[in-house]
Amino acid sequence: MTEGKKPKRQGARAKLRSHFLNNIGCVMDVDELREAAGGITEWARRVRELRSEEGYQILTHNDRSDLKPGQYLLETAKPEPAFERAISKETRAYVLDRNGFTCQMCGAVAGEAHPYDPSRKTRLHLGHIIDKSQGGTDGAENLRAICSVCNEGASNLTLERPSDLKLLAQVRRATGASQLGLLAWLVKKFPAQTRRFLDSGVGEIEA
Repeated sequence: MTEGKKPKRQGARAKLRSHFLNNIGCVMDVDELREAAGGITEWARRVRELRSEEGYQILTHNDRSDLKPGQYLLETAKPEPAFERAISKETRAYVLDRNGFTCQMCGAVAGEAHPYDPSRKTRLHLGHIIDKSQGGTDGAENLRAICSVCNEGASNLTLERPSDLKLLAQVRRATGASQLGLLAWLVKKFPAQTRRFLDSGVGEIEA
């Protein structure tokens, strides 16, 4: 290192990436990840960036039934193809202006003290109404202004949860390959229930 030159500081996302890769297969909770990120308040956003932008398969209770809310798990170091940042500056400016530079979840205004955390000034981001992992697009019609505080708890949030009948109708219309992909995902998320179902023969699967 050149004399007098300070070492480059590692960002929160890089710290979290290293922590996950050093603890593959280990369940981690909120406190551990916040500390690993250097104690920043937006650690959850950095975790989502590792998933959506870098393709790391960081699992939560939405992916596996044996994980509790607030628990995270990286199963493999190999990332999957990630979504690109395809939102243009023009689209960002349009959406923020359309939403009056106001968070569409809590009403906080950009630059003002946040109503739920007065110690922080409101910073706005663009959030997907229907998440890209669920088929949403980067079009302006699927984007909304959302503040940092709300964004930390808005991963994979949709405005309406489909009913069982609606989901079943969509599955029946899907291709055989898509149905098998869904089956594989359900078996992975509910391993214990799947084993009980197979052991008992035909019957209902209890949650």
